[in-house]
Amino acid sequence: MDFKKLIDEIPAYDHFLTVDEMDASTLKLAEDYPDLVTVTQEGTSRGGHPIYCLKIGDGPKNAFMFGCPHPNEPMGAMMLEYFSRRLCEDEALRRELGYTWYLIKSIDVDGTKLNEGWFKGPFTITNYARNFFRPVGSEQAEWTFPFTYKNYSWTTPIPETQVLMNIIDRVKPEFMYSLHNAGFGGAYWYVSGDEPSLWDGFYKAAEKQNVPLNLGEPEMVYVTQYAPACYKMTGSKDSYDYYEQSMEHPEAMMSCGTSSDDYASQYGTYTLVAELPYFFSRKIVSDTIMPFTRAEAAIKGEQVNHDQIEQIGKILDPVKPWLTEDNPFPKIVLLSVDKNDASTQAQIDYYKKTEAYQQPCKESEAFDCLDITRFYTLLSWGLSVRAINYAIEHTDIDPQLAKTALEQAQSGFDKLAAELENDIDYSVVPIRSLIGVQLESGMLVADLLRSK
Repeated sequence: MDFKKLIDEIPAYDHFLTVDEMDASTLKLAEDYPDLVTVTQEGTSRGGHPIYCLKIGDGPKNAFMFGCPHPNEPMGAMMLEYFSRRLCEDEALRRELGYTWYLIKSIDVDGTKLNEGWFKGPFTITNYARNFFRPVGSEQAEWTFPFTYKNYSWTTPIPETQVLMNIIDRVKPEFMYSLHNAGFGGAYWYVSGDEPSLWDGFYKAAEKQNVPLNLGEPEMVYVTQYAPACYKMTGSKDSYDYYEQSMEHPEAMMSCGTSSDDYASQYGTYTLVAELPYFFSRKIVSDTIMPFTRAEAAIKGEQVNHDQIEQIGKILDPVKPWLTEDNPFPKIVLLSVDKNDASTQAQIDYYKKTEAYQQPCKESEAFDCLDITRFYTLLSWGLSVRAINYAIEHTDIDPQLAKTALEQAQSGFDKLAAELENDIDYSVVPIRSLIGVQLESGMLVADLLRSK
């Protein structure tokens, strides 16, 4: 299929929609196209907000797309904002694609609301990190699907995950698109299975939008790479097996369920994830050889992150009694603090014993290890500041303890943010470009599965 017209007509969005704006747009679409669109409330969030699903078309195959599987990743919501209306407007497109589409713009509506502080800009590292929120793994819609393996079991999907499970069980989608995006770097893809015919299409989709490939280090060292920037989907079994290589009780490192892809695989569903960055640096595509090995860069990055997380832990420790269960901000940080030593050692052991990491380091790999690692550490600093402010507003926290902790956390945030703004020559990738890559990648997979 030729998707040129579909991609070329993506609007030049300059901000992200809030949850309320998404809901209003969803309901308006059903109002505008009552014979084409069905809106169902598939459940409610833990905060009591309705979770809406659009059903569009009547093709013989089912496709399921959901946005904000991590609530700091609203790119997919914007893609669905455009794609859902375009499906209604273009009968030829609906027929040619041949699917019944099930679309949820935001599955984690509560978490998405906690990110809305950066949705309208300015789009800088500092403003993003200051207003960033991401739930701990045990409260993520994407990672609390039931999972039992060896000495570990997870049997408590959160309500948002249950919504996803119910739809997957009901429609048994041939194609599922979990709409993630990265914070920094370049484009890369995860797929359920090796489909070499897709890779060139993915690369061209990115090239057309001037979005570079991410040729640095993979997110997880144990991921299977099919081609440059193209990887096999991972699940919690892979994590368990990885930790089992270096520790007696790998279950101690597990704290959530498995992924949507893992769950949907029981129905033969083929899943795509296209990871796309808000921020870009030319270093992410540089193959310049650095005067050190990949292992040396990776270990240094791990140590820097370890020391920063340790520092955050010391700041939060005196105010822990006031970081109550209803405070969403410290949970993922405190988990990182708790597993900091074991996680760091497991990573370092892997780098030391893996032959590929003994090779000379490319600048793209060094940038991943030494700069992007610090960017993600900044997010922990930002969450810590928000956690303390929440405690001040909602608990009877000791004023002096709160003042000291807040000053220390804010100082740590400001220092690292200033360093990153100074050290990294970055640009902001246009929302329209990212939607273009994400949408075209999805259409390529949908078309391939339809043709089969």
